[in-house]
Amino acid sequence: MIETSGLRKEYRSRRGGLQVAVEDLDLAVPAGGVHGFLGPNGSGKTTTIRMLLGLARPTRGSMRLFGEPVPHRLPRVIDRVGAVVESPKFSPNFSGRRNLGLLAGALGAPADRVDAALETVGLTGRDTDRYKGYSLGMKQRLAIAATLLKQPDLLILDEPTNGLDPAGIREIRETIRGLGAAGVTVLLSSHILAEVQQVCTSATIIGNGRLLASGRVEELLGATTAFRVGVPDAEAAVTLLRRSGLSATLDDPGSGTVRVETDDPASITRALGEAGLWLSELTPLRADLESFFLDLTAGEHLGAERGEAR
Repeated sequence: MIETSGLRKEYRSRRGGLQVAVEDLDLAVPAGGVHGFLGPNGSGKTTTIRMLLGLARPTRGSMRLFGEPVPHRLPRVIDRVGAVVESPKFSPNFSGRRNLGLLAGALGAPADRVDAALETVGLTGRDTDRYKGYSLGMKQRLAIAATLLKQPDLLILDEPTNGLDPAGIREIRETIRGLGAAGVTVLLSSHILAEVQQVCTSATIIGNGRLLASGRVEELLGATTAFRVGVPDAEAAVTLLRRSGLSATLDDPGSGTVRVETDDPASITRALGEAGLWLSELTPLRADLESFFLDLTAGEHLGAERGEAR
């Protein structure tokens, strides 16, 4: 759906120096599902999105949407793309439905798409309320509904949960998950890695405008290789597990839990059960995107002095 090769964007700072916002970025977003475009503030995510949408000119490199080179062929594919990049702009005194109805008329979209868009984002029942009375999360969902009037194949969302409370974040998360399940390819830009992990099927991680990692989320995180084990006597459990050839260490003192490095949980239960130590907990400790990202970028100063680029 999206391809970039050697994409680069340079800015001149106010002092005349050169700032690199995006550095030779190779990006590939597969069709279907939700693709996370991840990195801290200042890593070049918004700059990349603006270039894809023809809102900024790349210094060099190539870009394609649906296989068409952009920005040269952007008019051919723009109707298949929906995007929420800036804060949504709607008439505050009109209802959500009225705002969408006016936009549908301007786009030449049939009126029944308004109903479908409102239902998709979960605003049915609040659609006749004035926009100015909407919560921030509702305003973001209305912005997504506006993009759905075109029935896009690709939806680009830039930091859609910024400034939202936990309830608003959950609403947006459920909306994005539903869109991905319905067949829309979603490019979700965010710096909140733990939140994104709950909805993304694949991800690209960048830092300082450079590609750091890309692939399916489960491939990036790898298989489970450690477990937290709860037992009545944690110290005795560590001794027994080590005698069985397993790598075992005590968790925090007084926690009553042990960390065991293995991909075979049966070996843990077998070793402890044979000694009469019965488990009260056996929890897989999978890596998450946040810890993976921190390990990936150890020693780098990401997001610093990126100028106006995000």
